[in-house]
Amino acid sequence: MLRLVSYRGILAGLAAGLLLVVACKPDLDVEGPAITTPYAYDPIPRGFPALAAPADNPTTVEGVALGRRLFYDKQLSATGTQSCGSCHQQRKAFTDGLARSVGVDGRPHPRNSMSLTNIVWDQHLTWDGANTLLEQQARVPIENPLEMHQSLAEGVRKLQQNEQYPPLFRRAFGSARISEENVLKALAQFERTLVSTNSRYDRFVAGDRTALSQEAISGFALFNTHAVPGRRGAECFHCHVPPTFSAPRGEFFNNGLDLTFPDPGRNGVTGLPADLGKFKAPTLRNIALTAPYMHDGRFQTLEQVLDHYSDHVQVTPTTDGNLAVSTNHPSGRMSLSATEKRQIIAFLHALTDSTFIADPRFAAPN
Repeated sequence: MLRLVSYRGILAGLAAGLLLVVACKPDLDVEGPAITTPYAYDPIPRGFPALAAPADNPTTVEGVALGRRLFYDKQLSATGTQSCGSCHQQRKAFTDGLARSVGVDGRPHPRNSMSLTNIVWDQHLTWDGANTLLEQQARVPIENPLEMHQSLAEGVRKLQQNEQYPPLFRRAFGSARISEENVLKALAQFERTLVSTNSRYDRFVAGDRTALSQEAISGFALFNTHAVPGRRGAECFHCHVPPTFSAPRGEFFNNGLDLTFPDPGRNGVTGLPADLGKFKAPTLRNIALTAPYMHDGRFQTLEQVLDHYSDHVQVTPTTDGNLAVSTNHPSGRMSLSATEKRQIIAFLHALTDSTFIADPRFAAPN
C-alpha cells in the first residue's frame, strides 16, 4: 500500500509539473491587444519638428526591437543574401557607398541609395516621393526585382517558420500569426527611431561656441545667405532648411544637373511637365558620410558637388530659380571662390553626428 501511494504521488507530481509547463508556455495562437511600452526618444533639440507616427502604428519598444531584427534579416530577400541594412549601412549614415545600389541578382538600381537619417520627418520618401508613409515604402525594396526581389508574402512565410519571430510579433502586435501589414509596421517603427541631432553644428547652436571652426562658421553664413548685389551667398538654404537641412514641406527641385532627363524624377509620379527633372532634396545631415551624391551618384566628392552648383548648373524651364540666376557674378553662375567652397565644405562636415553612426540601438542585433 505504501508503495502504491508513492507511485500515485509521483504520478501526481509529474502531472502537476506538466500542467505547470503547459501553463507557462505562451499560447501563440491567442489573439488580443498587445501590452506594449511607448518608445522614449532622446530629447529633441529646440527648433526641430514634432515627432509623429500614424495613429494605427504608434512607436513602441516592442515594435522597434522587432523592426530592428527585420531590418537586418536577410530572409526578406529572395537569395537570403541581402537585408534592408545591406543598402542602408549605419557607418555610412544608412547609405551604401555605391553610385547606384546593386540588388540580389547583381543588377544595378537606376538610383542612389538615400540616407535614412531623420526619415521620421520626411513627408515624401525616395527620390521621386512616390510614397508618403514608411509603412508603404518598406514593401518597395523587398519586392523590387532590382533590389531584394521577393514577394512580401514569401518573406512572411519564412518568418512564420522561424521559431524566434512568432513570439516577437505577439508581443508587438498581439498576434503570433505574422502578417504583411505587421512586418511593414515594425520596419517603419524602427526606421522612425533613426534620429540624428548631435553634430558639432547642433552643439554650436546649443551654445558651445568652440564646436565650430571659424572656417565652418563662415561656410554656414554662405550656406544660409541669398546672394544680392554686394552680398555673397551660396543659396543652399532654399532647398536644405535648418535644422533638418532638408525641404520642410517635402518639395522637389530641379538642381540643374541636365538639359535632358533620362530619369524624369517627380514627373514620373505626377506626370506634370513642371515636375520634369525634379528630385527630393535629401537631408544634408551626415552628408560627409553618404557619397556618392545626387540621385544617380554622379558626384564622388563634396568638392564636385560645390563645383556643380558654383559653375555648371544647366538651365531648363524647370530649373530652380535660385540656381538659374545668381547675382554673385554677371555670368549668372554662382562662381564661388576656392576659399568659399572650402568654407562651405567645412560647415557640411560639421553636420556629421559621430554618436549616430555608432549608436548600438541602430546596429544589427546579435
